[in-house]
Amino acid sequence: MDPYGDRKLISPLHKKVERPEEPVQKIQVEVPKPPEPPMEDLAVHVESLVDHLGELRKQLIKSAFVFLFFLIVVFSTINYWFPFVVKGHDLVILGPMEVIRFYTSISMTLALGLSLPFLCYFIWQFVKPGLKEEESKFIGLYSPVMLFLFLIGIAFGYFVVNPLSYDFLLGWGAVNFAVMISASEYIHFLIITTVPIGLMFELPIIALFLSTIGVLTSSIMKKVRKWSYLIIAIVAAAITPPDFLSQFIIMIPMIILYESSIYLIKRIEAKKAMMESSTV
Repeated sequence: MDPYGDRKLISPLHKKVERPEEPVQKIQVEVPKPPEPPMEDLAVHVESLVDHLGELRKQLIKSAFVFLFFLIVVFSTINYWFPFVVKGHDLVILGPMEVIRFYTSISMTLALGLSLPFLCYFIWQFVKPGLKEEESKFIGLYSPVMLFLFLIGIAFGYFVVNPLSYDFLLGWGAVNFAVMISASEYIHFLIITTVPIGLMFELPIIALFLSTIGVLTSSIMKKVRKWSYLIIAIVAAAITPPDFLSQFIIMIPMIILYESSIYLIKRIEAKKAMMESSTV
């Protein structure tokens, strides 16, 4: 007699019959689309972009014409002013093609330097609508000062740094070598001892601009004075020939300009404090 009766025993090894799964209903959530801008606003935006690019094209064309004008003038008069550049030094040319390369490179460099004030003015006209009021006033007021400091730096490099470095290095090399200076090497040496110094003389203007927009203060410059002097020494070593005399000559005016920047920023901060106290 079967003790389990009529019940069927199901072994766990038997495969279970899979029931058909009921279809799952997917819930679709509609994400609201952002409102499309009106066609009028889109047209105005495109029109302003086209005007902006047109103004940029206009300023670039004017800059190219000014640079080309000075390039033609400098290249056509090179025999008149070139003796003043070489300062009576005996230079050599190592090949016929080097004459063209030399005249072209020096003419382009001088043309770029002469057209730089005009290029800055054209860039100023382009970016002026996008500047804040204090930034616009600052650049418009100090642009002549920037040009003046740049020219002072160029003159300092031409009349002080370049002759001392040139004579020192040639005297050092003449001890063991017969020194012959090529024209291209001399002009390269002249450029690296003048143009970077002119750019470094812009330090007070950069410091005043950062102070005007609230990024830099006199107290911060005093706290980082030691590190600033170290950076000045590194930059002076990087942009000058590898002799201590040139580096030391450049470091002295740069330190003076740094301290002058602190003094100017301190005076501006004092004026601001006085104006704020008077308005309260």
